Amino acid sequence: MNKNNILRAVLPIAGLFVIFIIFNIFTNWRMVSNLPLVLSQAYVVMISATGVFFIMTMGGLDFSQGSILGISSIAVCILSKYNIPLAILGGICTGAIIGGINGYFYVNRKIQSFIVTICTMFLLRGVIRYLTTNAPVAGSAALVNFDTIELKVGITVIIVLTAFVIFRFTKFGKYLKAIGAGEKAAIFAGIRTDNIKFLVYVLAGAMTGFAAFINVIKVGSVTSSGGSQLETQILIALVLGGMPISGGARVRFENIIIGSLLYIVLNSGLTMMGFSTQMMQLIQGVVFLIFVAVFADRKSIQIIK
Repeated sequence: MNKNNILRAVLPIAGLFVIFIIFNIFTNWRMVSNLPLVLSQAYVVMISATGVFFIMTMGGLDFSQGSILGISSIAVCILSKYNIPLAILGGICTGAIIGGINGYFYVNRKIQSFIVTICTMFLLRGVIRYLTTNAPVAGSAALVNFDTIELKVGITVIIVLTAFVIFRFTKFGKYLKAIGAGEKAAIFAGIRTDNIKFLVYVLAGAMTGFAAFINVIKVGSVTSSGGSQLETQILIALVLGGMPISGGARVRFENIIIGSLLYIVLNSGLTMMGFSTQMMQLIQGVVFLIFVAVFADRKSIQIIK
């Protein structure tokens, strides 16, 4: 392992530890005392980031995750009035269908992933605002009963561990890395790249659709801002975790966990210190640029597919 690889592996972990200590010192250890509240912001980001991690591994992007979360959350709220399991299934199916639409235009129509998902993002954001024009979409009163730390932690751990096993110990993970490293070579190796790419977008959408349940149980309703900026949070989290934008064999599954925690700690720490929204965005942008510069693989960097 060369020095660059060591730096890529160590920097996110060291950054998480250092930032956590610094913010606790400057806030009189309020972050430790409010740790459950801080971590409550990580569940949706971590679950959704897991699906986007698969997409970025094969060299793609997805800017529609926030809108998928918003639409899926509305589906969960509406269906929760009939049955909670039906609501969860409805959220998953809604996300999977939208992911399938992204996958269709990306794979079958050969439109670049960032163009397709940006279009989907704006389209769905308009639908969300239309559906919440008069008032937030409210769900069943029973939804908030599921807002427990045990449930949210348990669900997140199960999803992340399952994804880890699939990525690390099955051919699916190897195929994703192969596509990210070079799609033409992957095709020559006998990998059905189009099927894999379509499946990944469906899977990512379904995971965010499931995260919609976690999102909704906080307050039991969805406003016009539901899911807003999630795609940005995911991208920043993955890059902070050491994810190379170009994907390929250099990706590490821990990018998801470390990056999500690092982003949440950074965001929560700045909030606790009383920084304005504008200053927080400035600081996050500077940190993001530093990590992009460190983790950019200049030898294999390519135009996003």
